[in-house]
Amino acid sequence: MTKAGSRRAALAAGVALAVLAGAAHAQEAPRESIELGEVIVTAQKRAQDINDVPAALTAVSGEKLDAIRSSGGDIRVFSARVPSLTLESSFGRTFPRPYIRGLGNTDFDLNASQPVSFVYDEVVLENPVLKGFPLFDIDQVEVLKGPQGTLFGRNTPAGVLKFDSAKPTQALEGYGRASYATYDTINLEGALSGPIVPGVLAGRLSALYQHRGDWVDNTLTPKKHDAEGYDQVAVRGQLLWTPTEELAALLNLHYQHLDGTPRLFRANIIRQGTNDFVPGFQRDEISQDAQGRAYQKIESSGASLKLTYDLGGPEITSITAYERVDAYSRGDIDGGYGAVFAPPSGPGLIPFPSESADGIPFHRQFSQELRIAGDTGQLAYTVGAFYFNESVKIDSFDYNTLGGGSLQGYAYQNQKSESWALFANLDYDLTERLNVGGGVRYSDDKKDFLAQRTLSPFGAPPTAILTANPDSSEVSFNLNATYAATDDVNLYARVARGYRAPSIQGRLVFGDTLSVADKETVMSYESGVKGRLPQMRARFDAAVFYYRANDLQITAVGGGANFNRLLNADKATGYGFEFNAEAEPVDRLVLTAGLSYNNTEIDDPNLFTQPCGAPCTVLDPAGPAAGAVSIDGNSLPNAPKWIANVTAGYAWPLASGEVFVFTDWAYRSKVSFFLYESAEFNDDRLLEGGLRLGYRADGGRWEAAVFGRNITNDRSLEGGIDFNNLTGFVNDPRTWGVEVKANF
Repeated sequence: MTKAGSRRAALAAGVALAVLAGAAHAQEAPRESIELGEVIVTAQKRAQDINDVPAALTAVSGEKLDAIRSSGGDIRVFSARVPSLTLESSFGRTFPRPYIRGLGNTDFDLNASQPVSFVYDEVVLENPVLKGFPLFDIDQVEVLKGPQGTLFGRNTPAGVLKFDSAKPTQALEGYGRASYATYDTINLEGALSGPIVPGVLAGRLSALYQHRGDWVDNTLTPKKHDAEGYDQVAVRGQLLWTPTEELAALLNLHYQHLDGTPRLFRANIIRQGTNDFVPGFQRDEISQDAQGRAYQKIESSGASLKLTYDLGGPEITSITAYERVDAYSRGDIDGGYGAVFAPPSGPGLIPFPSESADGIPFHRQFSQELRIAGDTGQLAYTVGAFYFNESVKIDSFDYNTLGGGSLQGYAYQNQKSESWALFANLDYDLTERLNVGGGVRYSDDKKDFLAQRTLSPFGAPPTAILTANPDSSEVSFNLNATYAATDDVNLYARVARGYRAPSIQGRLVFGDTLSVADKETVMSYESGVKGRLPQMRARFDAAVFYYRANDLQITAVGGGANFNRLLNADKATGYGFEFNAEAEPVDRLVLTAGLSYNNTEIDDPNLFTQPCGAPCTVLDPAGPAAGAVSIDGNSLPNAPKWIANVTAGYAWPLASGEVFVFTDWAYRSKVSFFLYESAEFNDDRLLEGGLRLGYRADGGRWEAAVFGRNITNDRSLEGGIDFNNLTGFVNDPRTWGVEVKANF
């Protein structure tokens, strides 16, 4: 049987299992009118109503979470679907680069530090490739905005993305989901949960398989269906042991494997002097001479053990975790073929060929958190300690495209990171309506880094072994107050200080020096309102904020030197507002909306960088050194002023079930891709919509639907490569598909 035949057989089997499971486990009645009850979150490491948390926070779950993950979506599907949040990647389905309120990092190195932390099942994922672990069997996603250093530690000055998977249950339950969509896109997902020893031991097994066929043609070869395909498998097993009422132990084992192609860089797709696509650009075509050697493979696994013990009020929690990842990605960086000195070449101007690869042959992460928390009714508190240790080796390769892809450059980096922290947080009810709180965390961080180039593509001699050993300590804190204006409306104010540890960049294939960025701190001021409108069956929250970053870590990517450099901007500021709402104005019609405005600005008159080496139109004033420009006053990269999103879902009773329709839309305004401003390397807007139409059986025991993603086929730039030509990469095209799901 062919691979395609095997995949279709697997899909058919998944569909059959899902339908059989639904038929075998009937429920009681069709869904009634939805009540907008409490949304429970754990943003402060304890269960709370979202309206009682004195911070800007968005929770995504249920139908919206299912819809945006349709058609093989990875973690970037949340971009612009939460106020003040964008995500992009020049790596592909892994290594997402997140931005909250404009704060992020454009660095593409495999040890890049980011100011947005990913916390998956209460375990921080530090390496950027680990952050691409696929989403499946997810209970809820929480986006915490603003500094979160008190409870989540260093590298959270912008915020936290928090993912909580569904946990083992004492009742037998599960689900199966199968879909097939454009480009031979297959999604198979399922979970089985229930008792192993009733009342004592429960387990949950979850699995995911995702496939997309290559759908981009290489007109140079010419080879049909040459790129953008992938196969990804992930599995998670959990055991929950509760031998007594006081003690609980949760073991989590997880694994993922990805085979595919890296992000496609497309040469000269931007028309010079504008950010428009060149005439004749086709998203499903490339002309590349190194694409046949492009390849990406990611494998990661991990384990965590969470122990909780109830002392009869206070509860002790221990979380011990281990993560590892291996990665390799090779791609055509210039995005075309040949070179001006080795014709034929194109599309457009190709000054020189560029084909490179990066890999992680070794990575290990260990973390340990120990905390005690309690709630007396008037006072809630959390006190704890944290330890983190990571070792990673990174290989960087450069290849001679014109010589058939032979190796011509190599460098390596070794980095060891160690961190420990002590923290405390409390909330106290001064009156029945006024609560005050605060927290403090002391962090100590140290890195040992060495790098060397042993082979130069330009014939330069090997470098010496270069080292850097930055260390730092910092105090993060937050102060907040919450006032219950009515039984349904809370007002809050929050002041917080966040911290990012020093970062190191050592890509020596094209350079001879390391760059080190000093620690970064962010002071944030925020106030808001959260509430319910019972008469309108609605809930809402809104916040205004201002922050000031000192020694902001930024990355000068590419440029004419084709070399990443870490910089510290003296200051950067940001201000804006955010709004979320959910309502059921009439029975069976559920609406949500989100809106944010962010204004960011670099404030450093002495900061200069080298702009594009491509023939682009630079808009910034020249600096004192030849070839450099001032970036003072520029907005931060990938920081749109406006983000808006809406969803709408409606259901009509039919027979013993219901017909449903659900649509979601996300908009972001203009973004610039680099620190400097140019006419070409930016995108004016992105607007993507999704649609689901289907039938849900009584009690939700099974459903079948047709769906579409990016249904208007929006075509937008998502990033650029600026050192060679006017190269860009773009968003995914429209897809249509069918899906069946069964619950039991």
